[in-house]
Amino acid sequence: MLYPFSALLARMKYITRWSLMRASRPESLSEHTADTALLAHMLCAVAARYTGTPCRAETVTVAALYHDASEIITGDMPTPVKYKNDRLRTAYKALEAESAGAMCRLLPPELSETLSPYVTGTVLTDAEKKLVKAADRLSALIKCMEEANAGNHEFDAALAQQRKALEEMCCPEADWFMAHCLPCYTETLDALTGGEAFRG
Repeated sequence: MLYPFSALLARMKYITRWSLMRASRPESLSEHTADTALLAHMLCAVAARYTGTPCRAETVTVAALYHDASEIITGDMPTPVKYKNDRLRTAYKALEAESAGAMCRLLPPELSETLSPYVTGTVLTDAEKKLVKAADRLSALIKCMEEANAGNHEFDAALAQQRKALEEMCCPEADWFMAHCLPCYTETLDALTGGEAFRG
């Protein structure tokens, strides 16, 4: 018997985000997923060292790797569409849940039992879900910043919206990251590495 779950996940690289926007460089779902997982892990480290928010770093990071897996089936639904009103939001959440369930059914039952809580996010506490959401929004904010740095004003409104959404989350880990790490994303490689320090 063949189980196509992993092969389906590999198709993340074919899903393009920001489908309604003109981007200077397209971003795949694979890129966003990796960025979100890295950011989620960093937020967990911030929680452990500075803010005291209880979280399981490994669990949060793995869940972040799966947080948009359903988009392999649904595609990347533009945020203004899926959150336009409560009816659309509810319908999209149901579609996400159905897609996640369909993906997990592509595994043998014993593996589905292990992986399903990560794909659906049910493995996470409310505090951990907030960290994944904050990481997701930080990834989007960083993409908007990159587009702005490339001189693309197409993302100006999205940049302001993502920053506002993060500030309104009242997530101390995201606040710490935005104060201490986010400004570095506008720097050059030489500025980030101290010039010659990393050259071969």
